[in-house]
Amino acid sequence: MILISWNVNGIRAVMQKGFAEFLKDISADIVCLQETKAQPDQVMTALNGIDGYHIYCNSAQRKGYSGTAILSRTEPLSVQFDLGLAEHDQEGRVIAVQFDGFHLVNVYTPNSGSELKRLDYRNHWDRDFLAYIKQLENAKPVVLCGDLNVAHQAIDLARPKENYNKSAGYTQIEIDGMDNIIATGLVDTFRYKNPDTVKYSWWSYRAGARRRNIGWRIDYFLVSPELKDKIDYADILCEVGGSDHCPVILGLNS
Repeated sequence: MILISWNVNGIRAVMQKGFAEFLKDISADIVCLQETKAQPDQVMTALNGIDGYHIYCNSAQRKGYSGTAILSRTEPLSVQFDLGLAEHDQEGRVIAVQFDGFHLVNVYTPNSGSELKRLDYRNHWDRDFLAYIKQLENAKPVVLCGDLNVAHQAIDLARPKENYNKSAGYTQIEIDGMDNIIATGLVDTFRYKNPDTVKYSWWSYRAGARRRNIGWRIDYFLVSPELKDKIDYADILCEVGGSDHCPVILGLNS
């Protein structure tokens, strides 16, 4: 099984930058998208002509903002949207689908924002989201993917010292939130398969950051411990353009 996660920074924009060709070439079983920046009908219109997938969309109340989508070749047993908490459920950030062997959760974690204005909210989100994941895990193993908006360790960003406790995505509060996820047993698949590899999944549009590879690894696939032995490979597809993020990929054995 091939799974892809990608913050596309606008589904309509990425469709004009080779997304359909990427899907054809990669032949993924499940594709999870974040930051679609579109309402469900707009997502479906944008994806018109992409065949072979069941498509599920979650959108923000604010148009042109946030949003997630899942494309799956296999029809899931069930589909859930959001966390079930009104304070978190206005921005279309979570879709969970259930298959025979696992729950798959696609998330676009809130960014703490410029000057860290949303850091307190982010801290609250991290706690509630982890509780949601663990509740799902009581029934079946979980595959969690998406833009988690945190670089977990110094190896996961090009300039850790300059950004620590100053930039959204690399504050101790956000690192602690990721630590709490890992402490429950969820496995960071890329770091598990590539313990010393330096690769990034997001680059600022400023100052030629992508060309200079001044980036951050903030996009992840995490799996429950029961799925650890089924991880075939995990990688970051840095060569794929079309967004300020690139796709991350997970191969799972049955």
